[in-house]
Amino acid sequence: MTFRIRAARVDDLESLYELAKLGGSGFTNLPADRASLRAKLERAAAAYADGRESLPDGPGDELFVTILENTMTGEARGTAQIFACVGRTGPFYSYRLTTLTQHSKELARTFRAEMLNLVTDLEGSSEVGGLFLHPGERAGGLGLLLARSRYLFIAMHRGRFAPRILAELRGVIDERGGSAFWDGVAGRFFGMDFHEADTFNALHGNQFIADLMPKHPVYVAMLPESARTAIGMPHPNGRPAMRMLENEGFAYEGYVDIFDGGPTMTARTDQVRSIAQARAEPVAQIAPPEGIAAESRSPIRQALVATGRLASFRCTLADVADGQDGLILSPGAATALAVREGDTVWHVAR
Repeated sequence: MTFRIRAARVDDLESLYELAKLGGSGFTNLPADRASLRAKLERAAAAYADGRESLPDGPGDELFVTILENTMTGEARGTAQIFACVGRTGPFYSYRLTTLTQHSKELARTFRAEMLNLVTDLEGSSEVGGLFLHPGERAGGLGLLLARSRYLFIAMHRGRFAPRILAELRGVIDERGGSAFWDGVAGRFFGMDFHEADTFNALHGNQFIADLMPKHPVYVAMLPESARTAIGMPHPNGRPAMRMLENEGFAYEGYVDIFDGGPTMTARTDQVRSIAQARAEPVAQIAPPEGIAAESRSPIRQALVATGRLASFRCTLADVADGQDGLILSPGAATALAVREGDTVWHVAR
């Protein structure tokens, strides 16, 4: 069974909707709403249709949506998104966890107070998000393929993305679909529960945050313990994703999501491992594993391999080796990518 990543199309709407229904609360980038998903797919279609290598004013307000496809059945089994530049058409809010140190000579004591500050520091960054894998496929490295294929896409279209990149991880959500962080912080000012606010944000954007969110720092010590312990903590299902981001070179620098308190991870785009180590080579030969072993100059290894520009982008996991004049590729991968000998592919070690 072979899977590949491909660019999403507008006619993927129903498949994307079925995936979104499985996502649950707190998944702002993948709302279970057909109108919102159709708007995302149409926005992505416009981005894929713009064939420029880069935009004259830098990265634009573009969204790229990808689909994990079972090539034997044609079924969509996962999805992911890349935002070329956040904050171009409206503010991109985060909380930043900072520390205020104060000293009293009379008491001979130093006090350190943690505070949450509402900031737009991350505006202008690219963002990887919207990753969702069907529960029936959470094995065999498909999550890795879905996540890291985005970095190959960025490497192949580097001029369309920003120098800095971020990833927001879903925070702690309870069994009722609520958020202790929201209840303890922003929920006090909005008159709506977490699910209502998160749904409104997914469908209508976050201008309401600019209108109602308090602009003064929030002292962490004044929050309920349940809210304090949620700050910077990923949802239990998101811990593998956090480790994967750390392996790529992302770090948590105190930025948290204003809805659920989940960590926002950041990195310099060119220092993300899968981007920095990506290489473009011609396909020297297509051969089965035994043929690869006979012809190669290196041991057989697994790699993410991608080809195509924009709407023709495709990526898969493949057995590869180094040949005399390029990459030796397994037949299954060549079929999934629709490449022949002599075609150029991008690859990075698994």
